[in-house]
Amino acid sequence: MRVRSRTRGGVLEERPAPRRSPARRSAVTTGQNRAGWLLSLPFIVIFLTFTALPIVISLVIGFTDMRSSDLRNPLAVSFVGLSHFTDLFANPQFLRSLLNTGIYVVVGVPITLAVGFLLAVALNTGIPRFRTFFRAAFYVPVVTNIVAVATIWQYAFNARGPVNSALAWFGIDGPNWLGDPAFALAVIIALGVWLNFGTAMVLYLAGLQSVPEDVYEAAALDGAGRWRILFSITWPLLRPTTLLVSVLLTIFFLQVFEVPYVLTDGGPLDSTITLGLFTFNQFGFGDLGKAAASSYVMVLIVAVLGIVQFRLLRSKS
Repeated sequence: MRVRSRTRGGVLEERPAPRRSPARRSAVTTGQNRAGWLLSLPFIVIFLTFTALPIVISLVIGFTDMRSSDLRNPLAVSFVGLSHFTDLFANPQFLRSLLNTGIYVVVGVPITLAVGFLLAVALNTGIPRFRTFFRAAFYVPVVTNIVAVATIWQYAFNARGPVNSALAWFGIDGPNWLGDPAFALAVIIALGVWLNFGTAMVLYLAGLQSVPEDVYEAAALDGAGRWRILFSITWPLLRPTTLLVSVLLTIFFLQVFEVPYVLTDGGPLDSTITLGLFTFNQFGFGDLGKAAASSYVMVLIVAVLGIVQFRLLRSKS
């Protein structure tokens, strides 16, 4: 490193910077490390107090017989090992919640991906002038209060609600959407798609706008049509975006709780109970150990699905 200094005659000249001794450099590095740790200390304290410690405590509770009545004396609980986890997989309601959540994810995530992708393509190529307006309009469901929306949908899909009234105009006798096990989960999936397609659309739109235009120009010169460009060029280039969107949507759909809680409370006949709602009910019953075990089953499922998605959708380059 060289530094500039001014001589007596006012002429600038460069001279080598004085070298620091190893002891001096070590002291400077130590001081910087201490300053960094000091500045990070408030965040570390908050993270350990409100995130790391509750995670550890909840994991420990999953291996005990703690109930809500034991909160006054939590050290008096007994260690039960993996009994809560084995009991869960012998519980028909828990197994039904796993099935419903699986259907919710397997059906809802691909539909949300497809709707978000098609809307992003339309906004990126077909509606450039009003792109900002439509992007904001389609994103509104994401920021809308879920409980309020679910309440409106509960009224709309009531047996005598607006949906069946509209079907009656065409001579169709609408079913009891939320009271029939054959239709209740479909309504919840439709609401989940409506609530989340805006997230997929915005992320895909950002990915589309990052694709170089010369790629499309070269494909057009080679005679590729719009559909060929879409599925042979655009879609493969959006693989990292698809990975991000699919992971986020999978987490959102796996953690669903408010929608079935407000619309059906898990009914009818447990046809809409999800893993999140089942875990919530265990807290309501006061069985904290089983609730903690159920929540960590959900964490394990999220981790496994995340690993699978990263392996399938990661960039091949």
